[in-house]
Amino acid sequence: MTDEFVRPLDGILVLDFSQFLAGPVAAMRLADLGARVIKIERPGTGDIGRTLAFAGRTADGDTVSFHAMNRNKEGITADLKNPDDLARVRELVVKADVIIQNFRPGVMERIGLDYESVRAINPRIVYGSASGYGDEGPWKDRPGQDLLAQSISGLPWLSGSRDDGPVPVGLSIADHLTSCHIAEGVTALLFRRERTGLGGHAQTSLLESTLDLQFELLSTHLNDSTVTVQRNGKHSAHAFLSAPYGTYPTSDGYLALAMNPIPTIGRLLGLSELEQLTDPESWWNEQEKIEALLASHFALNTTQYWLDILDAADVWCAPVLTLEELVAHEGFEALRMTQTVVRDSGHTDDGQTLSLSTTRSPIRIDGRILTSDKPAPKLGQHNALVDAEFFSPVEA
Repeated sequence: MTDEFVRPLDGILVLDFSQFLAGPVAAMRLADLGARVIKIERPGTGDIGRTLAFAGRTADGDTVSFHAMNRNKEGITADLKNPDDLARVRELVVKADVIIQNFRPGVMERIGLDYESVRAINPRIVYGSASGYGDEGPWKDRPGQDLLAQSISGLPWLSGSRDDGPVPVGLSIADHLTSCHIAEGVTALLFRRERTGLGGHAQTSLLESTLDLQFELLSTHLNDSTVTVQRNGKHSAHAFLSAPYGTYPTSDGYLALAMNPIPTIGRLLGLSELEQLTDPESWWNEQEKIEALLASHFALNTTQYWLDILDAADVWCAPVLTLEELVAHEGFEALRMTQTVVRDSGHTDDGQTLSLSTTRSPIRIDGRILTSDKPAPKLGQHNALVDAEFFSPVEA
């Protein structure tokens, strides 16, 4: 007989006031760990993420990206500028364990649902706030959007070659990192509350998250101002690592090489010029020459041909997979990183059941993969359920 599996946050009630990505994904991460998440949206339009479509793709009236980042939640509507709706939400706040919000600084204060106001009616509340650039300083009122935060942080200057302009990361990396930090801070405060009874406020921003991503660069530069970003040739994958660190064309694709001794690579590939470069300083000084030799040589055969040679010698390398190659690969299948969420026919626009494939939580607990088939809610889908469970009946 096996023990019943209990997710770490079972029994925790989260109110998700956030929209689009960083906040909703933070709340979703908590849901995957077992929390009950109720998403609170404005009537009529809801979360902007319902219409801001990744690749222009939608399903049952909502963007596919909205489905992906709001799965495993319930949903209600409330106009927080309406006194009656606000009073009902405050009643829900009293019973909650966690609040997640990612409005610009000052918005929740004006509504009366900022941390200090909430703590006054629920001292045990754990409150998670994500902003664009923090609550102070000259950037605090700028739009909190991923590309903009990447750009202010300097991150786009770390990719590409010296001949390129700025190259932003092609996914919402600032938002995703922020969601992880908010979920981490909330979980830590929940643990503190168990020990002390104290709630608390976890805060971070898109900018802080992208700065934290650059901890190696910033720490080195702050202690030695001569260290600066100087991107290298077209095959280099890192401004601060020597050859052969980079990506190289093969006859049918690309191959990535990480940190490896150049003479070892030369011996394995039969390149005597590289075998002679025994001084690691030369791997910097002759970086582009080394990369050019490797690129010319790798282009003579297939990616798999070179992998067979390099893997056998335990060289740090990997194929550079396309999206299609990734999802078709047995390695992707082995991870079981996908799951199916189902919006039943009673809550779809056309009365047909909607099944969508999406990713699962990347965390495994006690050896178990965390999955759920619970879909993102339709706008206001759980109004009646939540009203009946949480709100006091109005006396006649």
